[in-house]
Amino acid sequence: MTNKQLFSSYQLLPNTWDEMYSDNNNIRSQYEIINDYLRNTSTKVLYKKEELSRQLFMSQGVTFTVYNNKEGVEKIFPFDIVPRIITASEWDHIDKGIKQRLKALNLFIKDIYHDQFIIKDGIIPAELIYSCPYFLREMKGIHVPHDIYVHIAGVDLIRNSDGEFYVLEDNLRTPSGVSYMLENREISKRIFPGILPKNNIRPVSDYPNLLYRKLKELSYQSNPNVVLLTPGIYNSAYYEHTTLARLMGIELVEGSDLVVQDHVVYMKTTSGLQRVDVIYRRVDDDFLDPLEFNASSALGVAGIMAAYRKGNVNIVNAPGTGIADDKAIYIYVPDMIRYYLNEEPILNNIKTYQLANPEDYKYVVENIKKMVLKKTDGSGGYGMLMGHEASDEDIADYLATVNKKPENFIAQPILSLSTAPCCINGVLSPRCIDLRPFALTGTDGIDITPGGLTRVALKEGSLVVNSSQGGGSKDTWVIQ
Repeated sequence: MTNKQLFSSYQLLPNTWDEMYSDNNNIRSQYEIINDYLRNTSTKVLYKKEELSRQLFMSQGVTFTVYNNKEGVEKIFPFDIVPRIITASEWDHIDKGIKQRLKALNLFIKDIYHDQFIIKDGIIPAELIYSCPYFLREMKGIHVPHDIYVHIAGVDLIRNSDGEFYVLEDNLRTPSGVSYMLENREISKRIFPGILPKNNIRPVSDYPNLLYRKLKELSYQSNPNVVLLTPGIYNSAYYEHTTLARLMGIELVEGSDLVVQDHVVYMKTTSGLQRVDVIYRRVDDDFLDPLEFNASSALGVAGIMAAYRKGNVNIVNAPGTGIADDKAIYIYVPDMIRYYLNEEPILNNIKTYQLANPEDYKYVVENIKKMVLKKTDGSGGYGMLMGHEASDEDIADYLATVNKKPENFIAQPILSLSTAPCCINGVLSPRCIDLRPFALTGTDGIDITPGGLTRVALKEGSLVVNSSQGGGSKDTWVIQ
């Protein structure tokens, strides 16, 4: 007996790529097995699977923090049981595109903190670099181990109505979400036993081992001591910090657990000080060293930058990588690829307008109902204006803020994010999604975990997938 109710109200959105259905309402080949399973599973059983997933998230403590939520900061991460499925050829394209992009971005960061050829050759304006809040003058001239600045990246992709993948953001500072990718897969194994092997899905569980190996390789010591530096229990991604430290078998430390003596970083233990060689830090640059950045910071370690300059410790990701993570710099990434690699970009950017440019500003204002405006240093879906949803008053207020410092804002056309089926109140409904694959760079090159975190805008009609604004996630299956 087929579950007719489940598919009864699935309506494809106009001018939108649907991951499961083609334009003529045929099931895409990669979804055939899961489609057959869903059609032959009762709504009651699916409800039980949803409840099981919630219980598993609860028991594992899979939470995130919403700082502006009046009801309480800790929230269980919403999970939709229907996976997002990517074909082998699609993944091959994504894999090559991200690797190309990260190679160029790493070369750009090294260039900016050393010779600055890209500025001298007129590819990027100098004022854009020096006005960027993520540019660290303290990194000028520092030679980082193996010339690797971006060790860990989570590149945000969306699929537009043309079916092509576009890069939305390059997350190069302290990218988060990988623990949810790992947990989503474990839950999928529980609620869909036998389905993953039948689909021949590539595994993601090796990520912690791969990360640990690459962290160890960054040190010149034969048996380096690696630690994960967390801001503490009130950080929005603290669950992830504890999970990764546990899975890698390394110590989770806070700033107060470390001390610098004679330009060497040590960890305080019950048996005395123990040298630290590699620090996977989840603390932002501003709070990393109170002697050089924010003097009031209690999250970092006094003197850690001096130890870093001496080459006595490696910090992952390197301080100052945010210069390549700024939304104003994002515009120039295709130019970086051509400049440093002499290649055409495999993955395209979204058309982006600089509001400090009078022509761009004029065009954006005239077409503001079709635009999303963002702060160049914004994140988490905050500080944006969605033109098609905003009132005239909201638009006027936002533009007044833009006019004070237009160089701090960019605009992009509102895109039709692809949709994927989500189990909402017992029926399948299309919801907008994005994709964050996780890439690790080491001495042996770049490795990208097959899949990543698919984030879902669970609110009907919403384009905002961020967990802090009502979004959830799906397991991401890449077919072998």
